[in-house]
Formats: sequence, structure tokens, C-alpha cells
Amino acid sequence: MFAPGHLGELTALMPFELVDAVLDETRTVQRRLRDLPSRVGVYFLLAMCLFPEIGYRLVWQKLTTGLAGLVVVTPTAKALRDLRRRVGSVSMRRLFEVVSGPLAGRRTPGARFGAYRPVSFDGCSSLKAPDTARNQAWLGSVGHGGYPLLELMTLVETGTRAVIGAVFGPTSEGETSYARRLLHLLTPDMLVLWDKGFDSNDFLAEVRATGAQVLGRLRGNRRTPILRRLGDGSYLSVIGAVQMRIIEARITVTCADGTVFVGSYRLASSLVDADRYPAAALVDLYHQRWEHESAYYALRHTIMNGRVLRSGDRPGLEQEMWALLTLYQLLRTVMVDAAESRPGTDPDRCSFTIAFQTARDQVLQATGVITDGTDLVGAIGHATLTALLPPRRPRVSTRKVKSPMSRYKERRPDGRPDRSRAVTSLDITLLDPPPTLPTASRDDRHTTPNKRRHHRVLTLIHEHPDRLWHPRDIALHLGDITLNTMYRQLSRWAERGLIRKIGHGIYTATTASPGPLPAGQKP
Repeated sequence: MFAPGHLGELTALMPFELVDAVLDETRTVQRRLRDLPSRVGVYFLLAMCLFPEIGYRLVWQKLTTGLAGLVVVTPTAKALRDLRRRVGSVSMRRLFEVVSGPLAGRRTPGARFGAYRPVSFDGCSSLKAPDTARNQAWLGSVGHGGYPLLELMTLVETGTRAVIGAVFGPTSEGETSYARRLLHLLTPDMLVLWDKGFDSNDFLAEVRATGAQVLGRLRGNRRTPILRRLGDGSYLSVIGAVQMRIIEARITVTCADGTVFVGSYRLASSLVDADRYPAAALVDLYHQRWEHESAYYALRHTIMNGRVLRSGDRPGLEQEMWALLTLYQLLRTVMVDAAESRPGTDPDRCSFTIAFQTARDQVLQATGVITDGTDLVGAIGHATLTALLPPRRPRVSTRKVKSPMSRYKERRPDGRPDRSRAVTSLDITLLDPPPTLPTASRDDRHTTPNKRRHHRVLTLIHEHPDRLWHPRDIALHLGDITLNTMYRQLSRWAERGLIRKIGHGIYTATTASPGPLPAGQKP
């Protein structure tokens, strides 16, 4: 009986010999003659990611619909589930490690900054897993009836959006902790971009120990001593024990409808030579960090279309995630190969949606499984080159988060338009460093006791000991804090015993005698 293990044209990037070698290495080859050998299971897992909207048996029909005239097995859903268990997650992880890595060559447009390859760290905490007891035991439960959330941390090549490495797990571990697991993938020719969530002395030192260079955004309350002023407006400083260059810039954006708003960047870079690496060029390069968001958009929305993952336990989720990342990397590889076949084409002009949909068609038709090697681009590459996207247009809009459980849902207004607008002009003004350092940090931990946020909140609550306080009420009284921050800090102070939590989102003084809870509210 014929075993239909293929992935259409993508089979050339995931050939039978590679799959067999990985299965043998991970000791997951079947031990007896089977209608569904382990090799078929690998391609079935990748096809599950190509068709996330349908169940096991329909995915199998997609794999076999183009094999007219061949006698193929028609397995049950249980047989396919058992096939997944036999393949396991270790083999899928090993396959991802084989295909992952940077894809750009030295002459690939938009993929180099001088001698360096820009890469970035970023996390995604919005991947949803089925709400099962086993998933909750691993990922933790989410209140308000939400799905358990899985944290994905990746190291991405910004010029091609290729995944160099990935780790994932519960959101409680934190982005920096996950990023440390990927430091071994950094090389001296890489320039690492990150946002201010990674602003840590220890993490910076660990990254520089790999030999890689750094360009990251600093928190506003960080104090950086001025060691020497440079000619372009930046200055040399020290963060921890690492010498860094600090760049402060004001960015004025004018939109097509006349909207004007001003933002600011405070960057730190290990590229301290101001002549070779001007501050304006580094500020412009930092914008490339947002290419990482495009990679996550392709994973969450183009491939998964916002759907919940399939698996109900940790081994299944791990296997599914490695398969998803492997499929994503295969598609990126095809897109970069297609772009490089036409000199001067930036890979970000290739549409991921077109590549993804064409790959689905190739599986249905079972074409391009075995090639003669004459067409190096293939049907997927030709489809993306035929409908190249226009060069990137500068656009801007408020970053919106619709999930009610996200900590970024409440944001302070910053003047950006509520919908995407075309940018007509963008002016970058480099700011001179202050003549002297501030006498105190803006961080609440370094202010006087009567100005500390928790002191102000405790004073407010104890002035009205019998009142039931909601975070929104306290945030309105303070006037300088977002609602999301108020929720997190009140919960932390209640755990420390500074205030009492008597119900969901309801707090009172520790010495109060709380009145009745609102209707429908449980303690």
C-alpha cells in the first residue's frame, strides 16, 4: 500500500532522506511494517499546520486528493492521533533546528547593516491553547473564562523575518528568561535589536559576551553617566560593566491628513564609533525591529488565522509548535530564494499570504514533490514574484490590543492617529545630552517616601477605610497611571498585606470592616 508522505513543492526543502535521518536519530522510526509509517506522520503534522481549520481526517484527504489512481490507506482519527504520538515532539524539534537559521546572503537587499546582520529578540504571549486540565497544569489558568496562553520567544533575522531560534512555555517565566536560552545562537557578525523590555544590565552583559553587537531601547528612568560627548550628539556611557553609546532623538511625524505628533527614542548601542555608525543611521535602523511583529503576524494570523492550537496536553502542544515553526521557516526559505533569483528585490516585498496559499494548492495537487532541478524557483516562488508588494510605505497608527486580558489594553494617548495613516514627512532630530545628570531617577523606587506610588495609594485607601475601591477609581484619583498598571500593582500589594483584596478587582484598607459586595460579586 502506498504511504502518501509529501508536502507538495515544499517537499524539496524537507526531502524524504532528511526526514528519515531525523527519525532515525531520534529513534522514532516504526518498529514493524505499518500502513502509516513515521515518515508519513511528519508530513501529516506539517499539513495540519497548512490546514489549521479542519480536523485530522480532512487533513488526510487533502494529502491524498491529488493521488488519483493510487491505493492509499484511509485511517481513522484515532489512527492519526496515534501516529502523532509515535512521532513525538523531539523529532519535530530536531527538524526545526535543521531548517532554522538566517537566510540572507551578503548581497540580499535590506538584510545587512555594514558588516552586521540585524537580528531581534521579541516575545509573543497571545497564542491560545485549548482549555484542558493538562494545558492549565503546564501553562496556568486564565481568569474570565479565557484560554491558557503560551509564550513564544524567537530570535529573528529582521531582513528576511526568518526564525533563527525559538523557545516557548508558560507566560509566567518572562521574556528575558526565555531569551537567555537563545543566546548560544548569536554570532559576532550579528547586531541584536530589542525593545526596552530587555533593558537589563545582566542580559546586556550576557549578549555582549557572545561577541554580538547591540542596539536597544532604554527605559526612561535609567540613569546613564556621560563619559564623553561625541560629535553627532550621542555620548559614551557605561551600563553595568559594558561601555555603551547613548543616542537620544526626537521624531516628528506628519501624516497625509495633517496630523502631527512627536515621539522620542533613547537608544543604547555597543557600536561606539560615531564616524562609522552615525547616530541618525542607528535611529533609522532601530525601526527594523518591527519586522519581528510581521513575523508573528504571519504565524498567528496568516497561518493560524487567529485559531486556538489543537493539542490538549504539553507533548502535543510542543509537537504542534515545532511543526508550525518548521512550516513557517520553509515558506520563508522559498520566499527568500525567489527574491534572490531577481537581483535587487527586497525579500519583504514577497507576500507571505501568496506563498502560504500557493503551498496549500501544491499539496492538493501533489505537484512538485519530486523535481528535476531545472526550475530553482518553483511554483510558489513564481507566484510571489508575479505579485510583488510595493516598496514599504511609511505608515503609522496607534498600537491597539483588543484582548481584554492583555496588560497592554490600556495605553496612554500619545497623539498617534487611531487608524493607519500614510506618513508624508518624518523628521529625526538628535538631542544633545543634558549638561548634568538628574539628581533623582524617575523610577518610583528612588523618589522620596511621600511621592511613592504605593504610599499615595495607601494614604488614599486608609483615608476612606470603609470604602470598597476599584482599580479604575484609584487610577482616576492618581491621574498619572494606566488602569492595567493599577490592576497589577494592587494585586501585588494585596499579596504583601498592605491592603486587603475581598473580591475580584475590589480592595479595601487592612483595618476596614468591609461592607457587602456588589450584586453578583463573589469574594
